[in-house]
Amino acid sequence: MFALADCNNFFVSCERVFRPELNGRPVIVLSSNDGCAIARSNEAKALGIKMGEPLFKIKDIVKRHDVAIFSSNMALYSDFSRRIRMILRECAPHIEVYSIDEAFLDLRGVENEDFDDFAKSLSKRCKQLTGIPVSVGVAPTKTLAKIAAELCKHYPKLRGGCFMHRKEDIEKVLRKTPVEDVWGIGRRTTPRLKARGIITAYDFSLLPREWVQRNLGITGVRTWQELNGIPAIGFEAAAEAKQSICNSRSFAKEIYDIKELSEQIVKFATMTAEKLRTQSSVCRRLTVFAATNRFHEDEEQQYGHISLPLIEPTDSTLEIVRAAREALAEIYVRGIGYKKAGVIASEIIPRQALHVSMFSAEHNERHHRLMEAIDSINNMVGGEAVTIASAGRGAPLNRSDYRSPHYTTSWDDIPIIGK
Repeated sequence: MFALADCNNFFVSCERVFRPELNGRPVIVLSSNDGCAIARSNEAKALGIKMGEPLFKIKDIVKRHDVAIFSSNMALYSDFSRRIRMILRECAPHIEVYSIDEAFLDLRGVENEDFDDFAKSLSKRCKQLTGIPVSVGVAPTKTLAKIAAELCKHYPKLRGGCFMHRKEDIEKVLRKTPVEDVWGIGRRTTPRLKARGIITAYDFSLLPREWVQRNLGITGVRTWQELNGIPAIGFEAAAEAKQSICNSRSFAKEIYDIKELSEQIVKFATMTAEKLRTQSSVCRRLTVFAATNRFHEDEEQQYGHISLPLIEPTDSTLEIVRAAREALAEIYVRGIGYKKAGVIASEIIPRQALHVSMFSAEHNERHHRLMEAIDSINNMVGGEAVTIASAGRGAPLNRSDYRSPHYTTSWDDIPIIGK
């Protein structure tokens, strides 16, 4: 058996933990620079607010229905995600983190377990310990577990947990599940299926395997097998290292000064190096880009980018920052207002596979020890206790007019209970 633990309206739920008066009120969370709605409470969805809808288009709805607005608070959301993962690890032999608000649990080998009670108890435990509502679906395959978890969101009587295993129950649910809602069925595939009369997940499960393989390839076959109760999607207990790492932002206002733009690039380069070290990787190539506001069509448009091979593969913040600043100097155009910029690490390999020349071995080792020390201090103290001076002291220049406090990750933002 497999289980999926899916946090309900996760970003909104995180905001409600410390603001219980928001329960029952429409709430939305915005993307970077407060641009679009990326999370909506059920009440906000009922008002017709769509995922990805720009804030300026829904201002009338927001004002008329007193919708609570929040800027993205990733420090808060990531910390809640970490806490929930800790609970899940206590309850299952292995977990696979699928996204910030979803994780699969491998229950194969677990015997004499009432999986319906397990699902409901796990949901209740997550709610009690974190305040976050979590839907837990248990089924013979990962795809069916995902459908079972979705059922919990629509049927409160399930009390947050659903064990879907009997053939007749699976068939009943699949008949009511639109084919476009099946994990693994993409937007491009859906029209082709509907043109053939495949409207529900059950319709898809009845297709001949040969047709699925011929038209949808191995990915389609795996989805077909999963819907028919045959596990076909592997379980990755360890997170797979990323092959490309990008850190970028759209700025709250255009940046004209190269010093100010360089500070932002250094911040992105620092984050990129930290992510490389987190997954024990090094990169061979660094790309830096900076672009003007594409919506200002009456102004001169500029998209500068350059990709540089590194002399030695590295995860050193010092080396990556140095390369990033050199790259920026080559693409920067004086008098241009830059609205977005970023840094991308590519050609990534595991650190243990790194082979350095005899001339750079000592230099590489010194940098490695220094990065370990910096990471250790920052992890212990929090935030950016030690950082590169050229990054400046401010945060990345993106708009966040509605950001809530960092309740769980900043001493200054810990809630104080009144006397």
